[in-house]
Amino acid sequence: MLDNLTQRLAKVVKTMRGEARLTEANTAEMLREVRLALLEADVALPAVREFIAKVKEKALGEEVIGSLSPGQALVGVVQKELGALMGADLGPDASQLSFAQQPPAVILMAGLQGVGKTTTTGKLAKYLKEEKKKKVLTVSADVYRPAAIAQLESVTKQVGADFFPSTASDKPVDIAKNAIDWAKKHYHDVVIIDTAGRLAIDEAMMQEIAAVHAAVNPIETLFVVDAMVGQDAINTAKAFNEALPLTGVILTKLDGDSRGGAALSVRHVTGKPIKFAGVSEKLDGLEAFDPARMANRVLGMGDILALVEEARKGVDMKAAADMANKIKSGGKFDMNDFRAQLAQMKKMGGMAGLLDKLPAQFQQAANGANMDQAEKQVRRMCGIIDSMTPAERAKPELIKANRKRRIAAGAGVQVQEVNRMLTQYEQMNTMMKKLKGGGLMKMMRGMKGMMPGMR
Repeated sequence: MLDNLTQRLAKVVKTMRGEARLTEANTAEMLREVRLALLEADVALPAVREFIAKVKEKALGEEVIGSLSPGQALVGVVQKELGALMGADLGPDASQLSFAQQPPAVILMAGLQGVGKTTTTGKLAKYLKEEKKKKVLTVSADVYRPAAIAQLESVTKQVGADFFPSTASDKPVDIAKNAIDWAKKHYHDVVIIDTAGRLAIDEAMMQEIAAVHAAVNPIETLFVVDAMVGQDAINTAKAFNEALPLTGVILTKLDGDSRGGAALSVRHVTGKPIKFAGVSEKLDGLEAFDPARMANRVLGMGDILALVEEARKGVDMKAAADMANKIKSGGKFDMNDFRAQLAQMKKMGGMAGLLDKLPAQFQQAANGANMDQAEKQVRRMCGIIDSMTPAERAKPELIKANRKRRIAAGAGVQVQEVNRMLTQYEQMNTMMKKLKGGGLMKMMRGMKGMMPGMR
């Protein structure tokens, strides 16, 4: 996500931090590097100019000049202004969806064809159902694209939300009204309307979506835009913003673009907050957008809060507590526990997903590592454990030469891989032994100041 920009800005940040004294020359050089990095990332020129002007103004202000470490103070200015460019200046609640109306709350999805609007509708339904505990109904008002209605029905079923059927012979305005009537009768909290896209902006399309908007008066009108289309995203954003009273933006395919300038430009052009970002093709790959935290990630500072949230979602807290109690009371860490730890890692988005949220120095340290290979290795280890008998999983010390050969054959790997996995298990077992007798509490106390909300 925004790889090239992050690498360029991380270098600038490192240089700035090391500056004991700011001069007009080194400040100008830093601003030039930041400007080039933003332009290379396809950020719109007006947004770049405004950003650089604001940073320059504050860089020459008393807050930075008078600081004991002006280099670090300047990093703070860049971080703050980058967050503002993405919408942090709109306030902490701007990126939240509004439900301040009599149910159902209507959400209208707008955008060009091919930006991932239908899949994003399904992802949003999943997010609202699981994170906000809402009863969600989706409906397709796209009567032009073949199989659009069937596609939305399929993704809606996959995420466990409700779907309102429509046909290609229905009128979009009638579809939307009928879906809302149905939602009222069946006590739905939210109706998400997926509208038709076109391959390019045209007058008929804009009139149709404006008519649907006028008929249903949605509380949220979200513009869905592909982060990979660069400068074209800006023109599309302008057209939709003029035709509809947009309330927010959803960026899709942010994981597939190393430039991602649209993420920094669309908010500037529309004046509307980015509310969500699509970060993977999976149906749970939609993240609520936080400008300040995204600024940290772009500057190579990582997003530890997102890492903690990923852990909260992926980790079975009861299982973790049970294991902690088992170890504390002298129980043995066996192969079943090791298998559970590997499964938790996969639930948290795999190694590549975790690495993306770590600060740049950790990412650079792992730069030579093949993350895909590492994830394959985790899957292989799970396969090896699955090839063991219940007795072997409970007592790994039983696993000698003959058993190793049988396990390797069952998992489709070489005996050396079984040996490697047993070595890794032993290392984990040794660490767990150190946590007995209050060692776990000591470790937790040491982490307290580092974790948000822990005191």
